[in-house]
Amino acid sequence: MSTKAEQAIAFHDQGYNCAQAVACSFCEEFGVDREEMFKIAEGFGFGMGIMDMCGALSGMMMVIGLQNSVGDPEKGKMTKGDTYKKAKAYINKFAEQNGSYLCRDLKGVETGKILRACPDCIRDAVALTEEYLASQKEK
Repeated sequence: MSTKAEQAIAFHDQGYNCAQAVACSFCEEFGVDREEMFKIAEGFGFGMGIMDMCGALSGMMMVIGLQNSVGDPEKGKMTKGDTYKKAKAYINKFAEQNGSYLCRDLKGVETGKILRACPDCIRDAVALTEEYLASQKEK
């Protein structure tokens, strides 16, 4: 049995973008169809297509939303503020580890210095997602 990180890297090797690789590796836990998640996450790779927010982090945020969201405002308590807070905390952890959360910075577009390669960003995002999910089970 492979780890989530290994599964995500295998997806990336098969042509998934960074967001798809991370998000799709958690589909089973949430009962989400992988093909559907693949479609949802497609526009978030390559830093949302403009080398902005790292795609691996976008995939992580999708999973945080799946875990934290009430799923329907009609159900009462709004969860979006709490979801934003949790996503921000884990994005900041990633940035502390890697020097940025922006794809263009991680790839060294302006500096010529690569801070983190895509497979490593994927591994880090998967690890942080697992850390987040574990922290929610403890509550």
